[in-house]
Amino acid sequence: MDHFAYRDGNLFCEDVLTAEIAERVGTPVYIYSTATLRHHYRSLSTAFAQLDATICFSVKSLGNLHVLKLLVGEGCGFDIVSGGELARVLAAGGEAEKVAFAGVGKTDVEIGEAIEAGVGLFNVESVAEFENLSRLAAVAGKKVRAGLRINPDVYDPKTHAYTITGKKETKFGVDIDRAVEFFERFGRDEHVTLDVIDFHIGSPIYSPEPYVQAIQKTLGLVEDLRAKGFEIRAIDLGGGFAADYEEGKSPSAEEYAEAIVPLLKDTGLKVILEPGRFIACNAGILLSRVLYTKQGGEKRFVIVDAATTDLIRPALYQAEHFIYPAALDDSSATPQRRMDFAPPGGQVVDIVGGVCESSDVLGAGRCLPPLNRGDLVAIFSAGAYSFVMSSQYLARPRVAEVLVEGETWRIIRRRETYDDLLAPERDL
Repeated sequence: MDHFAYRDGNLFCEDVLTAEIAERVGTPVYIYSTATLRHHYRSLSTAFAQLDATICFSVKSLGNLHVLKLLVGEGCGFDIVSGGELARVLAAGGEAEKVAFAGVGKTDVEIGEAIEAGVGLFNVESVAEFENLSRLAAVAGKKVRAGLRINPDVYDPKTHAYTITGKKETKFGVDIDRAVEFFERFGRDEHVTLDVIDFHIGSPIYSPEPYVQAIQKTLGLVEDLRAKGFEIRAIDLGGGFAADYEEGKSPSAEEYAEAIVPLLKDTGLKVILEPGRFIACNAGILLSRVLYTKQGGEKRFVIVDAATTDLIRPALYQAEHFIYPAALDDSSATPQRRMDFAPPGGQVVDIVGGVCESSDVLGAGRCLPPLNRGDLVAIFSAGAYSFVMSSQYLARPRVAEVLVEGETWRIIRRRETYDDLLAPERDL
C-alpha cells in the first residue's frame, strides 16, 4: 500500500504532481511519501501491539535525517550497523536507549562512541567481539547490554543469495548449537549484561513461515538457558519483512503478526523488530527523464538520466522494480504494478542508464507505452536500499531527495554539485 497514484493520467505522490517536483528540482530525484512511511510504521505497531514490541527502523534501508526525524516523532527506535548511522540517529533526535547496534565488524572507535552515547543494545556476533565489547566497557567504566545473534539455519528460498543471513554458512551470528556454551562462558560477565537472543534470517522474507521456524528454535534455546539459570529478557527478531515490488506479492503486517504473536505472547520476553524495507520500500520512487531512445539489433533501448549509480539494486541483486511513465496519454490506462504488465500498443524495451557498464539496466524487457525524449518515468518501490546505496562513480553527483506531505513538498537532500565531489580532495 502506498500513496502514489495516477489521476487523470498523471502520477501524484499524495496530493502533489510528481512532474511539478521534476520541473522544480530536476531529475533524477527520489520522492518519498510521508503518509506511506507513517502507514507502514503504524500498521506494524498495531499488528504487534499484543507484544508491546519495540520497533527499531533499519537505518541502512533509508537514512535521510528528515525521514528519521519523522519516525522519531512516531516513537520509533533504530537498528544501526555503523558509527555513521548512530550519528544520523542522534542528529535526528533519536533516543540512544532505543538503538540496537548490529554488525559483524564493529570497530573499537564505533563501539566506544556507542558506549558513550548510551546505546541500549549491542547485538554481538562472535566470541572475539564479545570479549572486545567487555574490554571497552571496562575501559569506559560503564556496564552495557548485549544480545547474542544466533544463526538458526533458517531461510526463505525466495530471498536472493546475497541477502540470506540465517544459514550456517553465512558470516553472521553464532551457530545456535553453540549458544549455550557462549552463555556459559560470557553470560555472567561483569561489564556486559547478556540477556537478549537475536536473529536475522535475511531480507526480504516473503512468508511468515521462516520466522515461525526460527522463533520455535530460539524458544527452545531460551528454555535451555533459563534452565541453566540465565535470565533471558528479550528476543530480537531482526528485520526482513517483505514489501510489494509487485502488487499483492508480500504479506501484510497483520499476516506476519498472526503467525508470530501467538508464539511469543506468553513467553515473558520483550520483543524487538527491526524492519526497514517493510516501512520504506513502497514509500519512495525514483523519478527519471528520458534522454534518448535507440535500436540495438533486435532490442529497443530507452536511455534515462538515472543509472546504477543512483539505483544499484537491479545490477547488484537482479532486483526488479516496476517502471512506468509518469504521464499517460489515456487516463484510463492506469497500470497494474506487475513486471509483465503490457498496455495496448506498448513496446518492449530495456530501460538503461548512461553508465559505461553493461549491467546498467534498470528494467529489462518491459512493455511500456511509446516514450520520447523528455518524458518522465517513475521507478517504483525505491524507498529502501536505493538512495543509501548510490555512489559517485564516473564523478556523477548524487541526486536530490524530496519528502511530500499532503499538498506540500520540500527538498530533504539537495542535489550534489561538482564542488561537493571535489571538496574532500581540496585544501589538504
